[in-house]
Amino acid sequence: MLTNTAPVAANAVKADITQVANGNGYTTDGAVVPATSYGQVAGVGKLAGSDTVFTSNTGNMGPFRYAVLMNSTPAAGPLIGWWDRGSSITLDGTQGDTFTQDFTDNTQLISIT
Repeated sequence: MLTNTAPVAANAVKADITQVANGNGYTTDGAVVPATSYGQVAGVGKLAGSDTVFTSNTGNMGPFRYAVLMNSTPAAGPLIGWWDRGSSITLDGTQGDTFTQDFTDNTQLISIT
């Protein structure tokens, strides 16, 4: 999911997140991250997935600063973590701007514990 409101540790499920508006290329609850593998060693899990691309169309998407990862299998959508892009981004729909969230970019990933 994409949001311009900073998530906090108390956020636990997707309803706790204020997403960017639906439309212009963004679908409520964001995009599916295809998981490529999961493993666990000594109680620490590691999930690998494919990059996710958002493309604006017809109008602007955003602004957003945070990409939020959640588990969409349970209806409540428990949060896993989020990335802080450092500043707000708006994709220009007239230009067909794209934003790619690198799933393996752990330098800015904040985990929910």
